[in-house]
This record gives sequence, C-alpha cells and structure tokens, in this order.
Amino acid sequence: MFHFLKSAWALLLGMMLLMVGNGMQGTLLGIRGEIEGFSTYEMSFVMSAYFVGFLGGSRLAPEMIRRVGHVRVFAALASFISAVLILYPTLAEPWAWVLGRVLIGFCFSGVYVTAESWLNNAATNESRGQALSLYMMVQMIGIVSAQGLLMVADPSGYVLFVIPSVLVSISFAPILLSISPTPAFETTKPMSLRELYHISPLGMVGMVLLGGIFAAQFGMSAVYASKAGLSLRELAIFVASFYVGATVFQYPLGWISDRMDRRVLIMFVAVGGGAGAVIGWIFGDSYPMLLLAAVIVGGTTNPLYSLLIAHTNDFLETDDMAAASGGLVFVNGLGAIVGPVATGWMMEVFGPPGYFGFLTLILVATGGYAAYRTTRRASPSVEDTSVYAPVMPTASPVAVEVAQEYAIETQQEEEEGQQ
Repeated sequence: MFHFLKSAWALLLGMMLLMVGNGMQGTLLGIRGEIEGFSTYEMSFVMSAYFVGFLGGSRLAPEMIRRVGHVRVFAALASFISAVLILYPTLAEPWAWVLGRVLIGFCFSGVYVTAESWLNNAATNESRGQALSLYMMVQMIGIVSAQGLLMVADPSGYVLFVIPSVLVSISFAPILLSISPTPAFETTKPMSLRELYHISPLGMVGMVLLGGIFAAQFGMSAVYASKAGLSLRELAIFVASFYVGATVFQYPLGWISDRMDRRVLIMFVAVGGGAGAVIGWIFGDSYPMLLLAAVIVGGTTNPLYSLLIAHTNDFLETDDMAAASGGLVFVNGLGAIVGPVATGWMMEVFGPPGYFGFLTLILVATGGYAAYRTTRRASPSVEDTSVYAPVMPTASPVAVEVAQEYAIETQQEEEEGQQ
C-alpha cells in the first residue's frame, strides 16, 4: 500500500481536483439555469446531455488513447474542458449548454479512462483493493468539496465558472508531471447485451434503472433545490448530503453483501432508498427532513452500483467478468441519459416534489424487480460469491474493470487457500 501511495499520490491529487471541477460545474449550472430563467424541462436536457457525451467518450476514448497515447489525449481533452467551462456564462442559451455538456461529458469520460488506467498500472495485486477504496474516497472528497466552493462568489457572475476551469487545468499538472510510467492500454471486448441479460437479468435491468436514479441525483438535485427556493448555502449542503450518505453507507453495505444473498440486500437497499425519497416527497418543506432524505437516497443509490456489479459477478465465470463490465457500464449510461429528462417531466407536471417522486418510483421498481428475481432461481452459496469492490457511478469502464480484476484475484486466492 505504501508503494502504491508513493507512486500514485500525484494521480490521486489530480483526480480529486478533477472531481472538484466536475462536481462544481454540474451544481452551478442548476443554479445559474434558474437565474437565467431556463425551464425545468430545458435544464433536464442540459443535464442529460452530459451523460450522452460521457457514454460516447467511454466508447471512443480507448481508441483515441491507442492511436495517439495517454498524454496527448489528456492534454487535448483538458483544453476543451477549460474552454467549455468559461463559455457557459457567455452563451447562456439552453441549446449552447446542451452542446457544451455533451462535449464536457465526452472529455471527462476520456480523462477518467486515461487517469484510471494509470492508477491501475500503479497498483499491484496486493494493493488493488485499497487502491479502489482510496480512489472512491478521493472522488467523494472532490464532489463534496465542490459544493462548498459554490459559496465563495455570486453565481450570477463569472467567478464561479472560472474556478472549476482553473481547478481542472491545475489537475493535469500532477498527473502529467508524475513519474509514473505511461501504461500499456488494453480493453476487453464487451459481452453482448443479450448474453449479459441471460446471465444476470437483475444486474442488467438494475443498472439501467440505477443509471436514471444516479443521473437524477448527480444532474438534477441542484435544479430541484433551485426550484424549491433553497438558499445557496442550503442548496450546497443538500447536494453534498447525497455523497456524505454514500460515504457512510458504502462499506457497511459492502461488508453485509459478502455474507448474504445479494438479491435480498439489493431489494432492501432499494426499498430503503425509496423510503428516503418518500420523506423528501412528503416533507420537502422541512429542510432537516430534506437533508435526511438526501443522505438516505445517496447512501443507498451509490452502493447499489457496486452491489449490482458484485451480484452479476456471482453468476459469471472469472474469465467473463471483465467482458461483462463493458455491458454493465453501457446500459447504466443509457439509463443515465433518460433519467434527467424523465425527472424534468415529473417536475414540470408535479412541481419540485416530482423530483423525489421520480426517485421513489424507480427505487421501488428496482426493489420490486430484485424481489421477483429471488423467486426465479436459487442463490449461489456465500462461499462461491465474488468479493464486493466499491466503485462510484461516476467512474469510467476502466475503474469497473479494475474492480472486476480485484474480484477475480481475490476469488482465485480464496479458492487456492481452500485447496
């Protein structure tokens, strides 16, 4: 672990700054959109556009890296990100923001693919589990810190758009100047979606639904808070509460998942998240109850991502785990594209409470489908299940493959120890 930190601290620092910049611009657009008079439905397309770009970047970035290398891809995408962040306030039109979000989603996806392949190269078999945990913590710290920076200037001005642009630009310095060698880049050919569904219906359906949930959380929470009339300080704390909940619940739920039928746990976690959303739906006028709802929803939806990956692994041969990761990330991205638009429609029809109404419906549907799947086939024994590895839904397919590799290596070590 010490060797990993020594070789990867610059990468982790750079990734934290990237997450600060990304988390800040997402929330800031939700606030500025209200100031500019954009409708909820217009903002839903703006937020959805990020995931269109992110999904495209996750598919095309590996080929870009293979053709021109990590450093050139990093530098090129960094320049586009900084440019778009500066242009947002100068082109305050919904169509311009949609185009900007597509581009910035594409660029961030490529940046994550590049950085995560470097991090994976820095980790050894012995430190890969700790590396995943550290990476997730860095992401959480970055997103939560971003919300605090929203209060340093007036969101109707330019300063708050300059800050994430500068942070993203600075983030590349420790990464590009790191002594870590540029890794060889290889990706596994994704498993077909039909084959993936046949192997794990819950994994695939759950990932689609969870994509919509997380996109609504990551993209539309600031829009909801602005429409609900929260102050800037209240909005920042509200958005941060989702990720505080994720940090608190991630590891306890992971520990439990290694000791019981994961489908049952997924059912209870999803229904628990739905109950949290109901609190926000009914008691949204009470700010403390709103924060409680955010903590519960964030504390359930983020671990669900890792739980669904681990559950899918339970029904895969170890040689197929990495291939399945590409399909899981893809269907999650499809759900993420639809999520903000569906949330925006709910908010247009039912007002701000429609935000939590959407979360309630999708989380309950996820829990219900998990309950249904428990009746369709027997659960594998706990001794034969794969290891839970924490992964954030903001990660690229590379991080998911790293988690798969960690599960494979740990499972093989356990099998060898039993022989």
